[in-house]
Amino acid sequence: MSDRPKVAVIVGSFRRHSVNRRLAEAIAKTTAAKLDLQILDYGEVPLFNQDHEADPPAAVVAFKDAIKAADAVLFVTPEYNRSMPGVLKNAIDWASRPPGQGVWSGKPAAIAGASPGALGTGAAQVDLRNVLTAINVAVMGMPQIYFVHKDEHFTPDGGFADPKFQAFIEGWGDKFAAWIAKMNG
Repeated sequence: MSDRPKVAVIVGSFRRHSVNRRLAEAIAKTTAAKLDLQILDYGEVPLFNQDHEADPPAAVVAFKDAIKAADAVLFVTPEYNRSMPGVLKNAIDWASRPPGQGVWSGKPAAIAGASPGALGTGAAQVDLRNVLTAINVAVMGMPQIYFVHKDEHFTPDGGFADPKFQAFIEGWGDKFAAWIAKMNG
């Protein structure tokens, strides 16, 4: 691991300008001095089909390789119907298979999310945390990021407009870097 841990960022929305992608980009910008966050493109990962897990599609192999190469993972998820989006769960399932060949076990991780409502991403994060615990991902407990999205919360250059939230994310970045070092130590 280098001075800046390499963090694979998995955004639970494929929409190019999604709120959660904007959040992930702003977190990456804010923590760039401490963490090397790289948003993964996993839009070509097909729906999981156990018939294909012995010889997975190239997009699945590339996704698993990116997770393996990372020192940690940051999940940034919206909430769909009080849970995580299906695309996110699907990617997690592919990378956990076949049994004994998953890439998650022991991987340090954190969870963040944004929604227009005060608690929107909360239920999704609880469900995601349960799934990650089942596959032995080492999820950082605190602090947690529940971002209430409004366009004015971002600066024109993609940072955070609120200096208090910016400081919160900087502190979060310190804690996540320490968590990664501890788990990978």
